Amino acid sequence: MAKIVPVSKAASVNPLKSSQPLGAAFAYLGVDGAVPLFHGSQGCTSFALVLFVRHFKETIPLQTTAMDEVATILGGADHLEEAILNLKSRAKPKLIGVATTALVETRGEDFAGELVAIKARRVAELDGTEVALAQTPDFDGAIEEGWSKAVVAMIDSIAQREVRERRNARRVNILPGSHLTVADVEHIRSLVEAFGLEPVVFPDISGALDGTVPASWIPTTYGGTTIDDIRSLGDAALSIAIGEQMRQPAQRIEELTGVEYALFRQLYGMKAVDRFVALLAELSGRAASACLRRRRAQLQDALLDGHFHYSGKKIAIAAEPDLLYGLATFFVGMGAEIQAAVTTTGHSKILEHVQCESVKIGDLGDFEAMAEGADLLVTHSHGRRASERLGIPLMRVGFPIFDRLGSQHKLRVGYQGARDLIFEAANIFEGARHEATPESLNPFLNRETTHGRRAASATRQH
Repeated sequence: MAKIVPVSKAASVNPLKSSQPLGAAFAYLGVDGAVPLFHGSQGCTSFALVLFVRHFKETIPLQTTAMDEVATILGGADHLEEAILNLKSRAKPKLIGVATTALVETRGEDFAGELVAIKARRVAELDGTEVALAQTPDFDGAIEEGWSKAVVAMIDSIAQREVRERRNARRVNILPGSHLTVADVEHIRSLVEAFGLEPVVFPDISGALDGTVPASWIPTTYGGTTIDDIRSLGDAALSIAIGEQMRQPAQRIEELTGVEYALFRQLYGMKAVDRFVALLAELSGRAASACLRRRRAQLQDALLDGHFHYSGKKIAIAAEPDLLYGLATFFVGMGAEIQAAVTTTGHSKILEHVQCESVKIGDLGDFEAMAEGADLLVTHSHGRRASERLGIPLMRVGFPIFDRLGSQHKLRVGYQGARDLIFEAANIFEGARHEATPESLNPFLNRETTHGRRAASATRQH
């Protein structure tokens, strides 16, 4: 069991984490026809918008209540109501997902009560639009907490509260965590469909942030989980949560509808994927297809080919808790050692299960200090400076990745994703390896050769 080391300094010099409101907006973006709305100042929204656009290279429909000084002091209920009505009239969204920020949370307003009053007053104006509220102050938590709270808020606001006697035996709710990429979510859906099951992915960023170009400008998200699918979550035979952060949403669905859930902490290696496939086979009554068995055989071969490159390697990882746990499990399984593990928040219970001595709650400054002497750094794009200073190669994971194209299309889950992950890290090790030369093996010969070259150069000059 890993020891959790709390924050040890008053200020974050080089932040690792992104905020809770950003995580909530991320979840709202996985719903079709949605507009995330930050209840706070314009600056809070602008910062999150920049990160989203740089990571996904797409237009992001993120809006703000634009709180000013007077509203911050006297209360922002009027700004919230005005913003909701403006969005309804101009964008006609199917969902307005509200995420509070530190500015309004510090004042301590009754957001839930205000939203209930707004809905009661504006029944006609808001017809056809759902409004969900997640309380996500910036000063606490990170992306995972914001994502989880937004999913719970949408379940509470939209899902039908009914325990059904008869359900669709072939329907399965898939609840992916924020650490999964667009490609990961698409692959999980295809795995479920390969067994003849009907997956309802919620939130579904693969439908909304997969890099397609619409025929005309759309002011909301396009693609993703539909409102009808959220409303009928109780029709499923089972909910499958991926990541510890999705335990609470899965439990909430069970409380409201009676649908039980299964939790997968990660899907990055053969053992975890085998368990996932076995569950799908049990639910469907079908055996794994020949194609899927071939993918598993390819992963076996990749494990044999790749494990030589990992043995004895020291890995430093800085990521959100679920991503940290999944990648640490993968690297340890390949024979590497986790030298440094840094994460954003201590709220997740998964941190105790990370396979290393300790997990530090900190920033990239802590990460750089702990990573000296490692063979590989694993974090997002903000870790590139530490990589340059330490002279250690960087493997980019998580959010944001803004200095590479196609990060959202990188597959790392399932048999195929695990195989690609093995090759990705092994190739980084290979690229950083320096072949031995006679000069490097014999320092005296190196000095003698260098001296001879300098003398020859001086003779030519004269």
